[in-house]
Amino acid sequence: MFDSAFVSSLLIIITINIVLSGDNAVVIAIACRKLAPQQRKRAILWGTFLAVIVRVIATVLAVYLLKIPYLYLVGGAVLLWISYNLLREEDEDSQIESSEDMVQAVKTIVVADVMMGLDNVLAIAGAANGNIVLIVLGLIISVPLMVFGSQLILKAMERFNWLVYLGSAVLAWAAANMITNEEIIADWLSQYSGLEAVIKIVLVALVLFLGYWQRSHHDQAHAE
Repeated sequence: MFDSAFVSSLLIIITINIVLSGDNAVVIAIACRKLAPQQRKRAILWGTFLAVIVRVIATVLAVYLLKIPYLYLVGGAVLLWISYNLLREEDEDSQIESSEDMVQAVKTIVVADVMMGLDNVLAIAGAANGNIVLIVLGLIISVPLMVFGSQLILKAMERFNWLVYLGSAVLAWAAANMITNEEIIADWLSQYSGLEAVIKIVLVALVLFLGYWQRSHHDQAHAE
């Protein structure tokens, strides 16, 4: 199994996953930032574990995924909502119990990972040439790196609150990339030079503005 071709393909898959998973570490960190320290580790482990299982299945089914119309458009729209939702401040009275909070964090990690992982899925499926063992091994080896990265980002966010906005902007940019990569939209944008960049910037700015506006109103309401 571990001949030179297998090992080289495995290294390519691990590299692809690390390079394309930087924003996944961001979403894990943001989704877990409000949890108690002991719950964070469980949420990160469960969220990453479930996300990898879903991604393995999606990679195996990548041939069929390519046939789904408007897949990137829908995925990008969902990811835009997630990037905004991560900036929102909830009223303390309406917050759900901490155990359910952890479940919600895990759900956010899994959903965001699936939406953001489409590029990973297709790239890894191509590199593996249908070898399921390669797909599973490559993703499993990449998991600890993603978990470690998310914990570093979490610690940074505890010290610098503005990093939450930066993280949300990264997710919104990934969402904008997915939307503009949808075939029908990409074909239309190719007719207008510079329009793609404008659309991406507008979408990111809109998410950040709405998140900031909601948080400001939340803080003002609590101050009164």
